[in-house]
Amino acid sequence: MTHEPAAPPGTTVSQLSETELLDAFLPGATTDGPHVLVGPGDDCAVIAAPGERVMVTTDTLTVDQDFAIVWPCGYRTTGADVGHKCAAQNLADIAAMGAVPTAMVVSLTMPGDTQVAWVSEFAAGLSRAFGELGAAECALVGGDLGWGRELSVTATVLGRLEGEPVLRSGAGRGGTLVHVGVLGRAAAGLDALQTPVPGRWDGVPEPERTALHRAQLRPAPPVSVGAELARAGAIAMLDISDGLLRDVRRIARASGVSIDLDPQALEPAVHTLAHAGEAVGVDPWQWVLTGGEDHGLLAVLPVDSPLPSGVRAIGSCAPLPREDGPRGGGSSAGNGARQRGHERGTVTIAGRSPRQWFGRDVVEGWDHFEP
Repeated sequence: MTHEPAAPPGTTVSQLSETELLDAFLPGATTDGPHVLVGPGDDCAVIAAPGERVMVTTDTLTVDQDFAIVWPCGYRTTGADVGHKCAAQNLADIAAMGAVPTAMVVSLTMPGDTQVAWVSEFAAGLSRAFGELGAAECALVGGDLGWGRELSVTATVLGRLEGEPVLRSGAGRGGTLVHVGVLGRAAAGLDALQTPVPGRWDGVPEPERTALHRAQLRPAPPVSVGAELARAGAIAMLDISDGLLRDVRRIARASGVSIDLDPQALEPAVHTLAHAGEAVGVDPWQWVLTGGEDHGLLAVLPVDSPLPSGVRAIGSCAPLPREDGPRGGGSSAGNGARQRGHERGTVTIAGRSPRQWFGRDVVEGWDHFEP
């Protein structure tokens, strides 16, 4: 369904009233759904919560921190790009707890010279992502539009939970480490976007570069698989936002376990990036093991559990011996680690530390507060 533009091309947000800006924003947004009792238009939305447990997550995207208006390669970020990525990273968080996304609220802060067309594209990209990523029950139910010195968007997503939440700390008894989604492609895409043209990416065919750009700008987390993994018995889960090694280590520390990655299981992901890596002088293992923002799902399943379609075993998880505390049962190794006031866990690749695997010190992934 198409909508007539709410303002002439070239109109900026400073030229419209709040009501006029909402008229430009809402027509492209999915604002109804099976859980929406009251949508946009009142001081609050009303969302049905039949299970009486509501999952909540929030995340922010800020210009020049999380995306660029114009990248060094020359690509200009669209409103639809930002809308999609905003949806993807929040929907993935809900999925990573084994829940189903049901509603989103968005706060969009914009400089006065922001084009109204960009705002409309943002709303449309946000809503299209619900369907494309497997979150058909989700709807945009409210939020806030305001002016500021820089472009920033914060989204909060609610979800419904059918069973128990799948935590990072639940893998204490060990099991099979599994993954669904892609690895390393968003990191390669970020490298390509940040490289001026002409430059070292010139040897990579344009269709391949474009596909990698898209992996960074519009990641595709397998949102619907989160609930499938929970039903399959997942005992720990998260989405890979900051890099495989860093996020595997988060499960290892929270659960008090050792996790060993199987490089043969990761070879397909490395293979898809081998040509680009050779062309630009980057080891594709670097992208696969340390690159973030693909937002695939990483989980631990009990040994011998059947794997849902598309889910791949990529390693093993085993309990660490307890250092102290009472003997016998009572709590998992993960809970024991928390009770001792610290977290411990180890991560290896075919039995070797990441430093031994790479033959050098390696930054395991992205940290928002590291320079």
